[in-house]
Formats: sequence, C-alpha cells, structure tokens
Amino acid sequence: MEIRWLGHSAFEIISDDNVKILIDPFISNNPACQVPVEDLNPDIILLTHGHSDHFGDALEISNNTNAPIACIHEISLFLAKQGIRNISVNIGGSFIFRNIKFTMLEAKHSSDIDIVEEIVPGGSAASFLITFEDGTKIFHAGDTGLFSDMKTIIGEIYKPDLALVPIGDKFTMGPFEAALASMWLNPKAVIPMHYNTFPPIEQDPAIFANFVSQFNPNIDVVVMNPDEYFEFNPENYQD
Repeated sequence: MEIRWLGHSAFEIISDDNVKILIDPFISNNPACQVPVEDLNPDIILLTHGHSDHFGDALEISNNTNAPIACIHEISLFLAKQGIRNISVNIGGSFIFRNIKFTMLEAKHSSDIDIVEEIVPGGSAASFLITFEDGTKIFHAGDTGLFSDMKTIIGEIYKPDLALVPIGDKFTMGPFEAALASMWLNPKAVIPMHYNTFPPIEQDPAIFANFVSQFNPNIDVVVMNPDEYFEFNPENYQD
C-alpha cells in the first residue's frame, strides 16, 4: 500500500485494492501542503478531532466526493446538521468499510470544534487503527500526549505494523515522548507528523529518529517530505 504525507497530520493511504483513505484533511490553509483540495478523491475521510488544523477541508472534500467522514459521535452530530454524510463511532468501537476495519482508539487531547465562529463541543479526541484485509495494521495517533495505554492496550493488544505519531511538542508529544510512544507501540516502522507546519512546532525529525534508535533500533523511522509517497509492505521487515 502507499502512504502519502500531505503535511501536518494529513495523510492519504491507498490500499492494495485502491481504497483511498484520507486522514485529518488540513489542506488549503496548510502551509506545508501543495496539493489542491480538488485533486483529492477519497473513498472515506477519518477525522481524529475537531480542531481546524485537522478538520481542515473535510466538509468541502466530502461535498465534492460524497466520501463519508468517520468521527466521534459528537462531531458526527455537527456534520449531520450540515447535511454531510458521516459514520459515527466512539472510543473502542469499530466499523467495516470496503472490507477494511476501522477502530477508534484513545488520544489525550482536546477536541472542541473551532472551525465555526462559536466553538461547539467536539467530544473526545481520538486515534484510528486501520486493519486491512491482509492483516496489516496502520495506527494514526492523532494529536496526543504520551499515555500508558499506548503500551498496554494499543501496543500489546492491537499491535500496529506502522505508526504515525506527532512530534511537534507544545500541543502534542515532543520527540522524546513520541520516541517512547513508538517503543511502546512497537511497530515495524514509524512516521513522524505534526511538526514544522508552524514556528511553535518546529522540530528536527533526526532528533526523534535518534531517540527511537536508542529505545528500539529495530523500528524503522521513515522521515517524509510533504507530498512524498512511501510504499509500506510489512513483509519487508524481519521479526
């Protein structure tokens, strides 16, 4: 499968069956993203929480493509009022879309919807585990701080093959905490995200990679540039 980083926490994942999954589509106002909104044609959109730098262009993209937006229940109520097709889910719950399983898991962050003039409740921030037909699992951590369930539940029970983790600090984990999270999650590979979009979250991903190599040298750190593709095949990694 192919993973394309669109900058910040926005990713496009294209499965081997050509199912296009768009996560946290912060596109038009994202200074790191050069991809026009009109060029995105997802089959499904995942939204980890209600902040504008993750909610982004979800409404426009869903309107253009009729792709449903999967999100926590409170955000789904907001979307329903806008006439947007949505899939309501909550922490610990799963659903199947195009033979792919999507599981909503915890994140430690706030989530009020701030894309409107009057901020409205957005439920809890979340993360997503995506399980493909061949059993490959990709974990998008959303915006989060470090918390122990990354080890005892997500790492030990769900066992992701690839993890996408924030390293920007200030609003999420920084490089050290993200490296600890990576060790706990114990994936075959990890991609840093949510950094260098704006000055407050400027980070050197090499520092994160160095921490990961100290904690667990078997984890492959994949540092991507915005609009770059990474072909992920877990069979390429030895146990």
